[in-house]
Amino acid sequence: CFNFIHKIYYRVILSFWFNMKTLNKYTYLLIGLLVTAVLVIFAIVPRFEKQAFDPDRVENISQGLTPTTSTLNEVNIEENGTKPLEPEIIQIEKSEIEKLLLNNRAKNVIEGYKAYLLIGSDERDKNSSEARGFVEGQRADVIIIGLIDETESKHYLLSIPRDTLIVNACTEKLERINGSYSENKCGNNAENLAAAVKNLTGIKVDHFASFNFEGFENIINSFNGIEICVDSAQKEGYSFELQKGCQVVTGSTALNWIVSRNTEVLVGEKILDENGEDASEWKKMDGVSDLSRNERQQYVILQLLKKLNDFESLKDLNSFINTLEDSFIIDENLTLSSAINTLWNFRNIDFSSINKVSIPTSPYELEDGRQILIISENFSTYAKRIGLINS
Repeated sequence: CFNFIHKIYYRVILSFWFNMKTLNKYTYLLIGLLVTAVLVIFAIVPRFEKQAFDPDRVENISQGLTPTTSTLNEVNIEENGTKPLEPEIIQIEKSEIEKLLLNNRAKNVIEGYKAYLLIGSDERDKNSSEARGFVEGQRADVIIIGLIDETESKHYLLSIPRDTLIVNACTEKLERINGSYSENKCGNNAENLAAAVKNLTGIKVDHFASFNFEGFENIINSFNGIEICVDSAQKEGYSFELQKGCQVVTGSTALNWIVSRNTEVLVGEKILDENGEDASEWKKMDGVSDLSRNERQQYVILQLLKKLNDFESLKDLNSFINTLEDSFIIDENLTLSSAINTLWNFRNIDFSSINKVSIPTSPYELEDGRQILIISENFSTYAKRIGLINS
């Protein structure tokens, strides 16, 4: 589309240059209108960063059909400023591995849904998310699959905890699923993660969108914040503090809340000392885990979807999306118009009807004390139990 526009633009300019003496006022007007149209199109059409996403490659990775040589271009570390992650080493006795991975491959392929993989990476730069600290590289901190059944108006948000133990289908190494969000000889980061999702759930990912910490904050701030309601006052250090009840918070506060692993709750009443400093008693919140983090992530996504009701027209939504073009990456197969139409169709939906689920897991402690999660029920069995697929 843009190449076509460019060609028209250059032809108009050349025509103007060589025939300047013969042009009349109507031709000048026409040229002015064409140039203005080109500038408007480039100003209002979002140019989102796109990433390759080959469904055939994803299928090959999931089946363990790894190429003998890399099909990808080598990453220029100095040029893009990223540093490849060192693979996490997870050692488990061979006799134990088979039992731990017993439920890791779905028995059935799940069909009848459009599947959108939402990836929130922990990648950040030194100027964003200061409360979370700076880390090298990126892992998938948020993994959520949005499943849309347009025929029955049945929708699911399915979370996969980032600490879930898998075998990387390309490297054949044990790792947490968040580590599969990396490029290797088999595919890029999104393709490798989608292959892991396919093996665990039987869900074929149609499209993906990814964002980092800074992008997440920008999205929420573009909505002028979101409302978060909690049953008790909560905080984690100086990264966030939420009061009991409902409040509108910024992107930074929302981010720190959903990724918090050390949330504290207020004991009694809030107390300030003579200097205005917090002198209250706080205690660690019970049950904070990857599962509670998943619930918070789903909560925030639904709050963002509810914001769609604020737009009065498709044009308004398109204009708003334009402001987010630097906040996330979409796959090369997802057109902007189809993405906007999908979001538009979520307006006025009964959000209480969206099924919020998480892949079933149980905790497991490694010999060195690190905690991981083990799939506790084959996902195909679980999917039948929750009505995701028919019995």
